[in-house]
Amino acid sequence: MKHYMTTRGLTEKRELLRVLLSFRKAFFALGIFSAIVNILLLVPALYMLQVYDRVLMSRNQNTLLMLTILMLMMYLLVGLLEWSRSQVMIRMGNVMDNRLSGRVFAATFSKVLALGSGNSSQPFHDLTNVRQFLTSAGLFAFFDAPWTPLYIIAIFIIHPMLGVFSIACALFLLGMAVLTEVGSRSPLSEANRVYNTASSFAGVNFRNAEAIEAMGMLPNVKRHWLPRHETFLKLQQKASERASLIHAVTKFSRLSFQSLILGAGAYLAIKDIITPGGMIAASIIMGRALSPIDMAIGTWKQFVSARGSYKRLEELFNRFPERETGMSLPPPRGMVIVSHLTGGAPGTNKPILRDINFQANVGEVTAIIGPSASGKSTLAKYLVGVWQPMAGVVRLDGAEISKWSREEIGPYIGYLPQDIELLDGTVAQNIARFGEVDSEKVVQAAKIAGVHDMILQFPNGYDTQIGEGGSFLSGGQRQRIGLARAVYGDPVLIVLDEPNSNLDDAGEVALVQALYRLKSAQRTLFVITHKTSILSIVDKILLLTNGTVAAWGPRNEVLAALQRAKEQAAAAVPHPPKVVLKGVAR
Repeated sequence: MKHYMTTRGLTEKRELLRVLLSFRKAFFALGIFSAIVNILLLVPALYMLQVYDRVLMSRNQNTLLMLTILMLMMYLLVGLLEWSRSQVMIRMGNVMDNRLSGRVFAATFSKVLALGSGNSSQPFHDLTNVRQFLTSAGLFAFFDAPWTPLYIIAIFIIHPMLGVFSIACALFLLGMAVLTEVGSRSPLSEANRVYNTASSFAGVNFRNAEAIEAMGMLPNVKRHWLPRHETFLKLQQKASERASLIHAVTKFSRLSFQSLILGAGAYLAIKDIITPGGMIAASIIMGRALSPIDMAIGTWKQFVSARGSYKRLEELFNRFPERETGMSLPPPRGMVIVSHLTGGAPGTNKPILRDINFQANVGEVTAIIGPSASGKSTLAKYLVGVWQPMAGVVRLDGAEISKWSREEIGPYIGYLPQDIELLDGTVAQNIARFGEVDSEKVVQAAKIAGVHDMILQFPNGYDTQIGEGGSFLSGGQRQRIGLARAVYGDPVLIVLDEPNSNLDDAGEVALVQALYRLKSAQRTLFVITHKTSILSIVDKILLLTNGTVAAWGPRNEVLAALQRAKEQAAAAVPHPPKVVLKGVAR
C-alpha cells in the first residue's frame, strides 16, 4: 500500500500558473500571429492612401486593379491568421481543461470532505470561466494592445499633430479602462460571493425537497433565500450600470475621435500640408489603434470574472494540494489501534470525541453503542480514515489510516454510513463500487448481504437502474445494497453505522447472518447499533458517552457492568410517597 502526504513545498504553490506557463510556446505563437495580423491591418490605410493620392490623380485602372488584388490577398492572409490563432486558443483551452478538470474534481472532493459543505459546482464553473475567456475574442485585445504604438507612429509619419491627437485619444480611452476596473471590481466580486452563497443555500434545500413540500416549508425557505438573491441582483446591477455608462462614454468618445481626426486631417489637407489620402489613412489607422482598448473595455466584465475564477482556483489548489504517493506497504490484515483520538466535524474547532483509546484485533467484532450525539458516527468516519483527527491517531496494521492512499486502501475497507449514499447507475455498478463489474464478486457480495434474491425480483435484476441517490429503492433496500457494497471484494476492515435502522424482520435476519459469515471469515468488524439483537454476535463493546469512552472490554463484562450500574441507579432513586385519596392508596 502507498501512503500520501497532504503538504507540499513552496515551489508547488502556483499550480495553476505553472499549467498556464506550460503553454508559453502557444502564447508565443499567438504573439507572432498577432504581430503579423496587426502589421497587415495597415493595408486598408495604405490602400486608401494609394487610391486617393495615386489612382485618382493618375486615373490608371491597371494600378487600381493591382492594388485591389494585392489588398484582397493581404485580407485573405489576415483572415487565415485570425482563424489560425483562434484555433490555437481553442485547442489550448481544451488541453488546459483536460489537464485541470481531474485536478479540480479531486480538489473539490477534498474540500467537501474536509469542510463538509460548500458549493461543490463552483470550481467547475470557475474552470469553465477561465477556459472560455482564454478562447474568447476578448483575449485578442490583450495581444493587440501592444501594437497600438505602431499605429500611432504611422500617424506621426503622416503628420505630428495628428500623432499627438492620437496619443491623447489613446490615453483618454486607457483612463476609461482603468475607471472600468476601479468601478466594477468591488461590486462584481461581492456579487459573485453573494451568488455563490445563495446558490449553495438553494442547492442544500432542494436536496430536502420532499420534507419541504410535505410540511409546507417552501414559502419560509424561499423567504430566507430571496434576500440573498436580491442582494446579488443589486450588486450586479450596480456593476453593470457603471460598466454600461463607461462603455457608452467610451463609444461616443471613440466615434468622436475618429471624426475629429478626419476633420483635423481635412484642415491640414486644405492647407496642402498633407494629402487627402493621408487624411483618410490617419482616420483608419487611429480607429485600428483604439480598437484594442475599446475591445478591452467592452470585455472587462468577462475579464474580471475570469480573474476572480482564476484566484479561487489557485486558492483551492493551494489549500487542497494534490496527494502524493509514497512507498507501497503490505496489504493490511485488519488490526485497528486508536490512540488518544480527539476530533470533530470538518470545518469546526469543537471536538466531538475526546481522548479515545482502544484496540481491535484481527477478526474481532466490536459493537459501538451509546446515546444519541455521543460521537458514534463521528468515530466511524475516523475509523475508515475519511476525516483528519485534531489530535491522536487511528492506525491500521500500525500505519496511520488517514495517510494511506485511498485508491489502494479502499478495496480493503468496507463502510456503510448512516445516511446511505448510492450513486446513479445500476445495482451491479453500485455493489462493485463503480469499478469494473466482476459478476462473480458482485453476486458473492449480494449473497453475503442476503440481497441476492431481492435483487433478482427487480425489473432488470442486477442491471436495474436505481436512479439518483437510489430513488428507485426503498430505505431498507438501499441499506441492504449498501451492505453488499461494503462487503464487496472481501475487505479486511468493515465499519457499519446503524446497518439495521431501516430493516424489516427479514432484513434483520439477513443482516445477522451476514455478520456471522463475516465473523467466521476473520474480518475486523465495527457495528454501531441501538438494537440489542446484534450484541450476541460481538466480541467487545465500546460505550461512548459525551464523546468519551465510558466502558470498553469483552461483551459479557461490559454488559454485566452496565446492568450493575442500572440496578444501582434504580436503587438510588427514592420511591414516591403514597397519597391517600378518599381512603384509596395510590
